Parts: sequence; C-alpha cells; structure tokens
Amino acid sequence: MFRFRTDARTSTSPLIERALGFTPPEIAARPVTIEQLGRTRVDHYAWLRDDNWQQVMRDPSALRADVRAALEAENRYYNEVMEPLAGLQEQVFAEMRGRIKEDDSSVPTRDREWFYYSRFREGGQYPIFARRPADAQGDITGEEIVLFDGDAEAGGHDYFQLAEFEHSPDQRYAAWAVDTRGSEYYTIHVRDLATGKDIATLTNEGYGSLVWANDSRTIYWVWRDASARPKRVYRQALDSAEPELLYEEADDGFFISVDRSDGDTWILVESGDHTTSEIRLYDASDPNAEALLVAARETGVEYGLAETGAGMFVLTNRDGAVDFKIMRAPVADPRRENWEAFIEHRPGVYLTDLMGFEHWLVRIEQADALPRVIVRKVDSGREYAIDFEQEAYALDMSGGYEFATDEMRFTYQSPSTPRQTWDFDMGSRRRTLRKQQEIPSGHDPADYTVRRLYITARDGVEVPVTLLHRADAVLDGSTPLLLYGYGSYGISMPATFSISNLSLVDRGMIYAVAHVRGGTDKGYGWYLDGKLDRKMNTFNDFVDAGRALIEAGYTGPGRIVSFGGSAGGLLVGAAMNQAPELFAGVIGAVPFVDVLNTISDASLPLTPPEWNEWGNPITDPSAYDRIQSYSPCDQVSAQAYPHLLATAGLTDPRVTYWEPAKWVARVRERRTDNGLTLLRTHMGAGHGGASGRFDSLRERAQDYTFALLVAGLADAEVDALA
Repeated sequence: MFRFRTDARTSTSPLIERALGFTPPEIAARPVTIEQLGRTRVDHYAWLRDDNWQQVMRDPSALRADVRAALEAENRYYNEVMEPLAGLQEQVFAEMRGRIKEDDSSVPTRDREWFYYSRFREGGQYPIFARRPADAQGDITGEEIVLFDGDAEAGGHDYFQLAEFEHSPDQRYAAWAVDTRGSEYYTIHVRDLATGKDIATLTNEGYGSLVWANDSRTIYWVWRDASARPKRVYRQALDSAEPELLYEEADDGFFISVDRSDGDTWILVESGDHTTSEIRLYDASDPNAEALLVAARETGVEYGLAETGAGMFVLTNRDGAVDFKIMRAPVADPRRENWEAFIEHRPGVYLTDLMGFEHWLVRIEQADALPRVIVRKVDSGREYAIDFEQEAYALDMSGGYEFATDEMRFTYQSPSTPRQTWDFDMGSRRRTLRKQQEIPSGHDPADYTVRRLYITARDGVEVPVTLLHRADAVLDGSTPLLLYGYGSYGISMPATFSISNLSLVDRGMIYAVAHVRGGTDKGYGWYLDGKLDRKMNTFNDFVDAGRALIEAGYTGPGRIVSFGGSAGGLLVGAAMNQAPELFAGVIGAVPFVDVLNTISDASLPLTPPEWNEWGNPITDPSAYDRIQSYSPCDQVSAQAYPHLLATAGLTDPRVTYWEPAKWVARVRERRTDNGLTLLRTHMGAGHGGASGRFDSLRERAQDYTFALLVAGLADAEVDALA
C-alpha cells in the first residue's frame, strides 16, 4: 500500500533544504529592446544566443566563450544540487535497464531469399543489422550475416544517431545515414553487403531521408541547407560522383522527404508543412524518370498515397473532410483529376494511416481516442476490424518488404501491457504472436491499473486522460502524480507501455497523460481546436486536467509534477505560469518556451513551417499579441513557482539551447520564493539527447530522480541507500 500525507511544496525535505543552500549561478541580464509591429518588448537574455549558432550546430567547440561559461556553470550547479541523489539516480537507471532484454532482437522480416532483422548485444548501445537465408518453405535457415555493427561504427564518437539503413532491391548494397554531432546533418554512405566495405559517400549534409530505385544502382536522397532545412532532392547513381538535382523546395515553410510506394512502382518526393502537402512521383524503374505531380498544393489540403494491385488509394482531407476520407485512382496515373470517391468522410472517425498490399487495403482509424485496424479486401469490398477491449491501448501496423502477401504485422501495447508483435493472416484472420516484449526483471500487468477518464474542461469539452497506477495504490488525494502532455502539430499521445514510467509508478506515483487539444487524439478537429487563435485551449485543458484529478481524489494541490518535451515544454511552461499552485515541480525537456522570439526569426530552421501552427508575428499583429499572451518566457511573472528543471542540447536545431537557458534565467530572476530552478545542458547532443540506448535511459533517470525529489519521495530512499 502507498500513502503520502505531506504537501511537496511546503514539506521540509532535507534534500531540498540542502539544495536550497547552494547559490545558483547568475546569468547576467543584458536587456535588448525589440520593436515589432508597433509593439515593444525587452529580451533580457538575448546574448545567450551565439550569433554563430549555425557553426555551433556542426562544431560545438565554436560556441562563444561567455555562453559556454554560463552553460557550464549551470551544469555544475545542477550537479551540486543533485549530488546526494546520485545513488537513487543510479538505482532508478538500474531498474530501467533491468527491464530491457539487453540481447534483444526484432522479429525477422522476409524479403524473398533473406530474412532481415536488428538486434542488440549484451551491454551494447547501438543496433546490429543482420540477415539470414530463407529456405523454400519460407523458414529461416543458415548462419547470421552481420551487415552493420552499430557499436563498432560508433566507436570514437560521443554521439551516434543512425537515421536509415536500407538494403537495395537486389539485396547487394545498403545505404545508411548517420549523424555524429546531434545537429541532424547526416552523412550518407553506401555499403557493399558482400564485402562489408563502404564504397561511396554521397553527402555529409543529408536530411536522413533516402530510398533506392528499382535498379539497385540509384539512390534518391534529401539535402539539408545551412539553416538545417530539407530543401533539395537529389538522384545519384553509385558510379556517379555528382548527384542530379531533381527538385528544390522554394517555400521555407515546406520540408521535403522521399519514400517508395507500397508496390515499388513509384518513388515519392513529398513536400509539406503542418497542414498542406504535395507529392511528386518518379517511376521507380526508370533512373531517368521525370516527375509526375499528383496534386498541386492547396493551402490546408493534405493527402497521402497507398498502392495496391487494384489501384492507388488517396487519404485526404480535401473538400472539408476534416477527419479524412479515401479516394481511389489508377496506379499508373494517380493525378488529382483521376481521383474517385471510395470511403466517404465520417465525422468523428479519424483516418490516421493507410497501407497497401496486392489484394488488401489496411487502415488505422481512431474514434474517441482509441485506435482500431480495419482490413479490407479490395476486390470484394469486405472489411473487418482488429480491436481490443482495454480502456486505453495503442495499435500500430507494418507491411514488411513483400507486396504480394496475405500477411501483415501489427503491434499492441498498453500502459500496463508490454509490446506484443503479431503476424496476421488477412484471409484466414489467424493471429500469430511473434514476440512479447520481455521484461527480465519481471513484470505482471495485473499489478497495475489502467484507466481512461474524461474530464470536463472549462468550456465544457471532455478531455481524455489516461492513468497508470499500482493496483494497490491508495487514492485518497495524497498520492503524487506525474502529468504528461504535448498538444501540438496534431501529434497524438498513444497509450503505450514504458519501462521508464514504472520506476515512478512502483514508488507510488500515478502516471497520467492529458490528451489535450492540439493533438489528434479525438480526431483532426481536436488538432484544429488547439492551434492558432484556439491555442489557449491546449494550456487550459492541461490545467483543467490537473484540477480535475485533484477533485477526483487522485492527487492533491502541489502534488503534481508536470513533464513535457519540446512543444510539450511550452505546454508545461504555460501551465506553470497560469496555475503554479497545482505543481510540486515542472520538467521541461528541450522546451519550446521562447516562442515569440523564435517565431519572429525566419532564419531559424523550423520557424517558417511553424507559422501555420502559431501564426506569423512578423506580419500579423493579432498573432503577435496571441503568442505573447502565452509564451512562457514572456509571461514569467513575480509569483511563487514550482521547482523547475529544464534540459537543453547544445546542437539542437529544433529547440535551440538558448530557449531553456533564457527561461531558467527569467524564472530565477522573477520568482518570489526560493524554489529550485535548474538547467542541464548536454554539451554534445541535440534534440533527442544522448544517442545510445543506455545513455538516453540515464538521462530519463535523471529527470525522474528530480521528479521523485520534488514529489517528496526521494528522502527516505536516499537515507536507506546511505
């Protein structure tokens, strides 16, 4: 049984009292006045942005000395504060690591005469890619052939992030893309799988997106410009030193990527911002193919393609289909003028994904924040659903390498149920469990309770909240709770299993996810209701979820720790300004918190694409005023705040390091209490933090140890470990 009676905000935690005895570094205020659209604002910490930031992304040693000194002073202060918790942090990390099967491997996927898979060795940080032969009956036979050893390749690099490892259609070569700085500039190599030797390097300025043409000698790849934007698609033959420029995106608000259609008929060059898309097709069997434009971009219209043997299917929101509909066109000519209605728009049933096989069309649709897989026989039109009974769960699907098959693969998991991988015969409807995520340290789903609540927001809208807690937890209003959220770009928060969250839940915390507006958890309209002039709904939903959980007796005031990363950092920062009394602590991981300054700077990598999400404060006074009204850095005020931890990555091109640094400086300057205000900057990584699977887990253990500290759960454990 778990029972907690003290308020973490007012408790006399010896660890917190000790931490408050340290003097935090002083980040000097050097006010800069900014005039924009007849409005004036003051940026007190603009100097933290190195004017040479683009070079810093590629070479962290180029960082200006005074900025480096400030960040390193903050890291030393963080280490001083957290030093007594090192043993607890190591224990949390060991628990998380103990839930990983270290020598794990993926379920092999067949591509004609080979089965491909990835695996990890015991103690290894990075994946190994390998293959084994398939016999005539389609079973795995023969010895393993290692194609890529991530641990060996990462040797000598502090950071190593693999974006792609794709074998060619004839299975002789593989193209792989790696970032060794955290800046998301990828070097693309080509490897001869027979010899294991790299035979070509295509670029060191790649975006990480690449595909093979059907001739197995030509690669389509995406180039990233000096502002870290994916702007060009090149086509390059293996025997050519110079790539051929196929397409350059003129609009800084549109990013591009490349893909292959399900049946390998087409190479797709996809352009898009958050709300508009455009696809060009190239014949995958013609290395000199010209582009076929499927449908010219129309503001607010999105579409995607799935190929079957009976036609190309188009998932689109055209003509007001808010939750999307499906159109049908010929595979040979899927241009807009050839689209015909196939599955009409059904309000409230959000179509999220589409996948094609020779005889089947498979889709994922979401209703009331729960997904289901729908399998349809294309020629007959008969269809059926794959769904589950649990209150909250997550489903995903994959097609593998083969097109002419009746077998698909899907995964199922829930906050209490480890990930299951199923092979599914679409004709017989027979399910075969191929893998159950193994938890070596032990795990019984019956020890946990998963709940899906619907809280009423201040405007009367019902907001889903997913809860995970111990089955024997005492829910009397005294239990600490970690509240997670995101709420931007239409990204939903599926109810997945996490080996990390159990380290909080097993100590008596409740783990909660607020599915706030701005995501697509309840459909595309849920996203539209949490962006632009309706963005405040996102923050209000989160605060209202916290208040509702208190009213329902799950937790109490000042017992919630909020956690959000990137745009989720904006969420928790705005919620902290609005209702600081709810929270014992706030964790902002690479948080997007200097919103007005960032969205007013068109030179930053992600700013132009973001104007569809937030508005353009450079040209639109109403957008300026709206963004300023919730931007966490701009709305820090003289009031008592929860304890705060912000994290940053020096080479992060998505949320630049100076955003969390400026936020921490501003909160520390203005807060009226003596609460903790901490900044931890990874001096050699980007948006995703450390790259190795154990190194990234250690960073999560650091975050969760802070959560335990401010929730009042760390002192007893630290004493016991002493």
